[in-house]
Amino acid sequence: MVTECGRVLVTRPAGQADSLLARLEQAGYSASHQPLLALAPLAELAPSLRQRVLDLDLYAHVIFISGNAVRYGLSIIDDYWPQLPTGINWYAIGGTTARLLAERGLVATEPGAQMNSEGLLAVPALQQVVDQRVLIVKGQGGRELLQSELTARGARVDELACYSRACPPLEQGALARTISEGGIETVLISSGEGLQNMLTLLSGEETTKFRDVRLVVPSLRVEKLAREAGFTQIDTAANASDEAMMAALQGR
Repeated sequence: MVTECGRVLVTRPAGQADSLLARLEQAGYSASHQPLLALAPLAELAPSLRQRVLDLDLYAHVIFISGNAVRYGLSIIDDYWPQLPTGINWYAIGGTTARLLAERGLVATEPGAQMNSEGLLAVPALQQVVDQRVLIVKGQGGRELLQSELTARGARVDELACYSRACPPLEQGALARTISEGGIETVLISSGEGLQNMLTLLSGEETTKFRDVRLVVPSLRVEKLAREAGFTQIDTAANASDEAMMAALQGR
């Protein structure tokens, strides 16, 4: 039965949407799931990346850029460090990432409501980092703001790319059918890359057709990208957490 709250499409990666879907259903929405980002572990680490893992105890700061970075990154680190080294400052981009690290006994500094690179760069412990080694655990590709800004502050920054990110292999027209035939009124976008993949999976004609579909996005940066793509109904959440996305969806 269609609810008064309307039909919502969640676009988080596979295996990471259950909690948000449950919240939507409890709030009276008819929710469905179509990932707009496909994740996979790397088949093998390049020698340079393997060396960074072996040198983990030499880093003053280790930053996990997402919950996925914790899942895939610690899986790799465990192969080389059965017991994690001490004396490292750990950082998480947001609450979910911090909770995953806490499950491993790691207390991480997080930026609060601004769960993005800009928020992490405002953390006091990352202001004076001259000659300090920093490791950023992340997926392949993505934004380079953290690396470039910390390097500008004098840090010695390395990245550990531990999983791949790609556009889901949907056939042409499949996403448009999901939106149209499902009567989708609102699409919850979890990242800028997810939005870009949505645009890739929709033809120009389909994007024009759906430009009045409401989007809920996780940041002002993604809002700007959505407006540039021609979408007209956009609500911006404080971040990509369940709580923030639900608040933006409900106009709170």
